[in-house]
Amino acid sequence: MRLSWILFSLCFFQVIKAQGLYFPPLTGSQWETITPQSLNWCTDEIQPLFDYLNQEESKAFLVLKDGKLVIEKYFDQFTRDSLWYWASAGKTLTAFLCGIAEQEGRLILSEPSAKYLGQGWTQCSPSQENAISILHQLTMTSGLDDGVPDNHCTIPSCLMYKADPGKRWAYHNAPYTLLRNVLENATGMNENNYIQNKLKSRTGMKGFWFTSGYDNVYLSDARSMARFGVLMLNKGIWDKDSLLKNQDYYQAMIQPSQNLNPAYGYLWWLNGQNSFKLPGLQIDFPGFLVPDAPKDMFSGIGKNGQILCIVPGENLVVLRMGDSNGDDEVSILLLREIWTRLKKIRCNGTVGVIDESPLGIEIKPIPNPSQSEIKLNGLKNGTEIWIYDAYGRFILKSKYFNNILINDYKDGMYYIKIPSINHWISFLKL
Repeated sequence: MRLSWILFSLCFFQVIKAQGLYFPPLTGSQWETITPQSLNWCTDEIQPLFDYLNQEESKAFLVLKDGKLVIEKYFDQFTRDSLWYWASAGKTLTAFLCGIAEQEGRLILSEPSAKYLGQGWTQCSPSQENAISILHQLTMTSGLDDGVPDNHCTIPSCLMYKADPGKRWAYHNAPYTLLRNVLENATGMNENNYIQNKLKSRTGMKGFWFTSGYDNVYLSDARSMARFGVLMLNKGIWDKDSLLKNQDYYQAMIQPSQNLNPAYGYLWWLNGQNSFKLPGLQIDFPGFLVPDAPKDMFSGIGKNGQILCIVPGENLVVLRMGDSNGDDEVSILLLREIWTRLKKIRCNGTVGVIDESPLGIEIKPIPNPSQSEIKLNGLKNGTEIWIYDAYGRFILKSKYFNNILINDYKDGMYYIKIPSINHWISFLKL
């Protein structure tokens, strides 16, 4: 009886949550809005965010609460109907489509990729190649060498053995891109036809896949990205239409998919984990991917700041399209800057993780962020420190005495390692 009541309660509250979400009509431009004032947000902080986004060459920025538009801002000549590329944020669409293909029985994640790509799709030996599965492609653990001259290259001569599948995490575009071929061969449908039938027609999304060099890129308007965000917020269900019925797959997408990089699911970036890796590096950075964002946030993140964030605990969707003053493969720094400003707007945003050493002594950078100097409260003078930038590049090894001068540092996130206690601290230079 007790178990039945628990199951009923879980189902009931899931229905209540779904009813609390707004789903815009499949056609037309109607979309309900809600004002920042009604959410008790600090509206005087919105314009500084817009100024920053404009400075960073943004095209579109949207924030949704309960599926309703709170902020919808376009920059320069960009409009609600303008199209823009998703870059690697589009990887999340492929992950979703793989889940649909699996629930239709068209593929099994544990199957060798060679079943759909053919023997010899890599330069590996037959045994090495057959060990690579679809799941390894989804989790960036194929073991193929991402250090080749062009890690977007999908021809066999570019796909070389580096490690056994599942033993090494590396952000490698080529194995991901080849999931398109896996999907097309598994379903017997062109990827544009498949996404039209399984996703776009059922959510009102627009857009299409196109090929750019080796890459497979999705192009759409900003509201289409927002629709996908609302769909993900509601666990793959659009209103009463269950696109992704397999909730085990949904949960797997947005949970750590391996223990090599806990901040990565099935082509989604995950906040709230104890550490993360970045593209091109094998360094484990301590702390949350985005300290000022809610712990339960998961994101699609692409080159030049194509960003889609989902926050289930607050029913939030945040997205940004545009160019960027940087040239990052995955724009983590831009995402952090946006959420630092969103935290001020939301007035009650999450608090960053307190740096506490294994010895129980709190070592805190003050002030943080800073423009000129950082003091490490709680650290003894004469202690050796190592400083790295956000990409894991070594900057400085020295003894700490009273402060660290950072006037000449570029704006961004930095990490300090205290080797004597194997402890890390992060600070932001603005």
